[in-house]
Amino acid sequence: MTTTTISSQDFIDSIAESLQYISYTHPRDFVQAMARAYEHEKSQAAKDAMAQILINSRMAAMGQRPICQDTGIVTAFLKIGMDCRFDSNSTIQDLVDEGVRLAYTNVDNPLRASVVADPAGERINTRDNTPAVIYTELVTGSTVDIRIAAKGGGSENKSHFTTLNPNDSIVDWVVRTVPTMGAGWCPPGILGIGIGGTVDKAMVLAKESLMQPVDIQELIKKGPDSRIEELRLEIYEKVNELGIGAQGLGGLTTVLDVKVLDYPTHAASLPVAIIPNCAATRHIHFTLDGTGPAEFTPPRLEDWPKIEWEVGESVKRVQLDGIGQEEIASWKPGETLLLNGTILTGRDAAHRRIKNLIDEGKPLPDGVDFKGKFIYYVGPVDPVRNEAVGPAGPTTSTRMDKYTDMMLSQTGLIGMIGKSERGDATIDSIRKYGAVYLMAVGGAAYLVSKAIKKARVVAFEDLGMEAIYEFEVQDMPVTVAVDSRGESVHKTGPALWSQKIRDYRMRK
Repeated sequence: MTTTTISSQDFIDSIAESLQYISYTHPRDFVQAMARAYEHEKSQAAKDAMAQILINSRMAAMGQRPICQDTGIVTAFLKIGMDCRFDSNSTIQDLVDEGVRLAYTNVDNPLRASVVADPAGERINTRDNTPAVIYTELVTGSTVDIRIAAKGGGSENKSHFTTLNPNDSIVDWVVRTVPTMGAGWCPPGILGIGIGGTVDKAMVLAKESLMQPVDIQELIKKGPDSRIEELRLEIYEKVNELGIGAQGLGGLTTVLDVKVLDYPTHAASLPVAIIPNCAATRHIHFTLDGTGPAEFTPPRLEDWPKIEWEVGESVKRVQLDGIGQEEIASWKPGETLLLNGTILTGRDAAHRRIKNLIDEGKPLPDGVDFKGKFIYYVGPVDPVRNEAVGPAGPTTSTRMDKYTDMMLSQTGLIGMIGKSERGDATIDSIRKYGAVYLMAVGGAAYLVSKAIKKARVVAFEDLGMEAIYEFEVQDMPVTVAVDSRGESVHKTGPALWSQKIRDYRMRK
């Protein structure tokens, strides 16, 4: 029996190169699915959002810079042939982590380090995005099969699990659950569903299913051959009928595909898990056979549709410096704005420190003055070469809801920019203080970064990507998501489009 020797350096280099590659390259099947959804979309707001996602995707591939500022936590599924050996005494965890470290600290394309240690305590950034999450299986053969993904926090946080009764409807539970996920997972994307096994197995199945290619349209054409394929089609149709749409703005496409993996389970149980993949879907599959590192084919730019997002006559160009509440009050829900001027940034950790300072009666740091200003919920990638800042798309705004009333009442803040919906209490605060919430497109981080002309850290530098920055922006595209009267497009948009879809189904 021949044993294959896998070079540890080839393994490390392959992990590093694969993570670099997927940071700026969408899978071709995903681009095609998004392009198809764009062509069929009837909601203008959703269509504009998908246009930005596709333009951003092409720009990222051309510039070899991250599709999304959240370059994810690494998950690797390894199937190691039992006829393989490694030329190293290092553990698989050590080898994968070294590949992750090299990828995320690459000087030509640094990726954002988002992993924190001591998660229930100090939450200290590990600075190199290690450790990875690894699932290892010993299989027959003499190769190492590797499927690797970089999963963003916004979509990961919207995962759900339940244990149904054996005769309960999986479809009904999924259809009830998806609206509770909001828009923080950046639809349109892919739902991964795991059924059976145990609690932990169902979650792993859901994550593993997201490594599969997008092929729902092929399945629709050929028809289902199994109960799992029937489930995929039924869930795909019923979730899209919800009308949630791109970025939760309302539209025809909420999911591009539904993936399902199952496993035998206890007779008394029906474990079911959902994990969504966002519009920054990043994964790749490759094999090592001992002959060298993996090679990754450069993307072909002709694989991307030729789409240009044009500024229409209804788009309003605004100057933020010196802006008053009277002008803010004139903005309408769903209106597209191009922002110009100075904004400050801040995420969870910065808000927590601001709250502590306010509670202690201490002043905010020098350079941090929110009076009459807008805050952008973002943790950017480090810049390279002549960039003012690296990819800098929005983070999920609902995580800042618990701080919003404080920020509006105590700091003089008048506007917020992020992604996804806001909670009812936050909407009440926005209405009370005559503020506004604007939405930037999640999954368009490189495109957004081009509107940022200057950037500097003004406070909490030790927080890394969660520090407070001052950005000078020029024509940064956003949508009015909650106006000063408290009307939210994340409520009105899906309600309108779900009704339109129902009416269309009835006419058919």
